[in-house]
Amino acid sequence: MLWSDPENEPPKEMRDMQAMMRRAGMILAFAMVLWMIVSGIR
Repeated sequence: MLWSDPENEPPKEMRDMQAMMRRAGMILAFAMVLWMIVSGIR
């Protein structure tokens, strides 16, 4: 890796971004399931 931090310890910005992406993905998946249920009821 390019940064000089210890191995397998990405910078804080990287970890924050990954956590945010994971959260966004979970919210998106939940929204899709909710949408399928709602559209199935109609």
